Amino acid sequence: MTAHRSPKNRAGRDRGSITLWWVIVMAGAFMMIGLVVDGGGKLRAVENADALAAEAARAGSQAVDPTKAIPGQAIVIDPAKAVAAADDYLARAGATGTATPSADGTTLEVQVTARHKTLFLQVIGVSSLSAEGHATAELLHGVTAPEG
Repeated sequence: MTAHRSPKNRAGRDRGSITLWWVIVMAGAFMMIGLVVDGGGKLRAVENADALAAEAARAGSQAVDPTKAIPGQAIVIDPAKAVAAADDYLARAGATGTATPSADGTTLEVQVTARHKTLFLQVIGVSSLSAEGHATAELLHGVTAPEG
């Protein structure tokens, strides 16, 4: 004699399969949301770092060397004062970075490093993402300054 299984018994074997599917789908969705949220946060951090670098370069490039500018010899930045002004701006903004004047004293380059604290990616051990900004300020003066 063979035992015949009723449809009720067959349905019992599939019990919980939808739960496993739901867990896998939700884990994937959670990861995608995390990438979008934390990736967007990193993009905002890069934009902010670029803006801070631009403003620090602007602040530092205003430190013109008066010993050359007043007698009309040249319009160049005072390297020590330019770096100090850029560093001061970054410190007030709560950012870290470096300012580097060019050898000829006509440009000031600023690099800013920032970190974005993650929200979702902490689950997989990524607590923050780095972001870097860069800007250069160039001294232009007189009628010989290039347009555009």
